[in-house]
Amino acid sequence: MKEVFSEKVKSIMNERFGHDVLIGLATVDGDMPYVRTVDACYDNGAFYVITYGLSRKMKQIEKNPTVAISGEWFTAHGKGVNLGYFCKEENKEIAEKLRKAFAAWIDNGHNNFEDENTCILCIKLTDGILFANGTRYDIDFTAE
Repeated sequence: MKEVFSEKVKSIMNERFGHDVLIGLATVDGDMPYVRTVDACYDNGAFYVITYGLSRKMKQIEKNPTVAISGEWFTAHGKGVNLGYFCKEENKEIAEKLRKAFAAWIDNGHNNFEDENTCILCIKLTDGILFANGTRYDIDFTAE
């Protein structure tokens, strides 16, 4: 039985992933899985990634939004959602959080914030397994 997304789980998730962190992101194209490491930041039941809207991963997510992720003693399923251009008004709040989380590298020239294809990928978690302090948490992120 899956556990509701409890305050204890929220606290562990925020401590472990609520900053600049590398996670594995799996997508599917046809019957072929693809996995890559992405720089992400966790916030309130979702991971956020700054990426390029025309990248292979975004094209795969557009066709099939079901994704899987893996991080430090954590694995989960979710839905990938392209929030669109990083600098658009609707993304202002999450963009500010990402600027703080990724401050060490965000303006190093890798991202072109003048290009409207620079977007935010939101990975809305649906279910996952988290291990912490000898306890396994089977989490339903959709139930609160």
